[in-house]
Amino acid sequence: MGSLLITNGKIVTPNTIVEGSLAIENGRIAFIGEVPAYFQADHTIDAEGMHVTPGMIETHCDAIEKEMEPRPNTFFPLDMAMKEMERKLAGNGITTIYHSISLSDGSGIRGDEQSIKLMNNIDEHRRSSPSMVRHRIHLRYEVTNRRALPTIQAFIDEKKMDLLSFMDHSPGQGQFKSMDSFHHFTKAFYNITEEEAQRMTEEVLKLKQKVDWDELKQVAQEAYAKGISLASHDDDTVEKIDYMLKDFPVNISEFPITMEAAKHAKDQGLFVSVGAPNIVRGFSHSGNMRAIDAIIAGNANMICSDYHPSALFPAVIEVHRQGIPLPEAMKMVSTYPAESLGIASDRGSIEVGKQADVLLIDLNDTYPAVRQTIVNGNIVYQSQLSMMG
Repeated sequence: MGSLLITNGKIVTPNTIVEGSLAIENGRIAFIGEVPAYFQADHTIDAEGMHVTPGMIETHCDAIEKEMEPRPNTFFPLDMAMKEMERKLAGNGITTIYHSISLSDGSGIRGDEQSIKLMNNIDEHRRSSPSMVRHRIHLRYEVTNRRALPTIQAFIDEKKMDLLSFMDHSPGQGQFKSMDSFHHFTKAFYNITEEEAQRMTEEVLKLKQKVDWDELKQVAQEAYAKGISLASHDDDTVEKIDYMLKDFPVNISEFPITMEAAKHAKDQGLFVSVGAPNIVRGFSHSGNMRAIDAIIAGNANMICSDYHPSALFPAVIEVHRQGIPLPEAMKMVSTYPAESLGIASDRGSIEVGKQADVLLIDLNDTYPAVRQTIVNGNIVYQSQLSMMG
């Protein structure tokens, strides 16, 4: 694995910026700021003019679905999708990803059969194949999909997942306050006819009536006992948050719909995650809470890319531009995700002894960019600028 020395950098630690060098040995951070003369590096990087930050930890990203199925019912091999995905992740500074796989009541890549196959393949890939970034699995379970419960139970027993979120996308609450909003989204997302969308809407409403919440509580508690982190999703009321806290041992609230819900979740000690696309675009595509407003108000402390990995780093920069110090902005995509997922002892911040997942970022360019990505002490991505004559 060897040793690596990064010199002349502005090193973003959890609470401040240290100017100097960062030494990496055997995949872990050995020295910060001052490096003893006896340290011998196999390779040296001059980071003059750049910041050195923790690698970003992506807690919720379903982009692998689009890599596999870029058009409805047009599938590509997982090996190809994973390799292409890795290049994009490394280039965007994401060093650990929790692939969000949906067990929903939909079709295509989100049908049960395809989702199960995808989860098993990712699990096999991360255990047996060399990779540019760290792969984890975030299973998104739609509560109306009762037929998938045996699958979830098996994945819990085999610990094939690292994060389990409970979603309720039924119309009339959460993300879809009206029947029309659910109907239009379903029609567009699944590329189906008006009549098919209407049938799906009616079917979901019927399935919602059959949800056995006591059964789901038991599943959640078994997952928690296995060390699997838990999240609620699209929280829209104080009452829903209190219910999930009481009966489901969740510690993450993903994409709260309203500022009131976000504030309550944060006040109750939950990690509150908002979407990078919402921050970069300045609004929610569903007409819900503006993510940047929640962050500025102190009601959100995690950012995920949701469906667009390229938005994660620009979202951090936008948060910084809004007056949040860079160390705190970076913690929203590194330290806080690591803490919420129980991996903070190993990664999520630049501290001596932690795994060397770090980035060299350039804030001087017109468009701030990730210039180098280092995972476990190895350079997995490097960008070089050149002038074309």
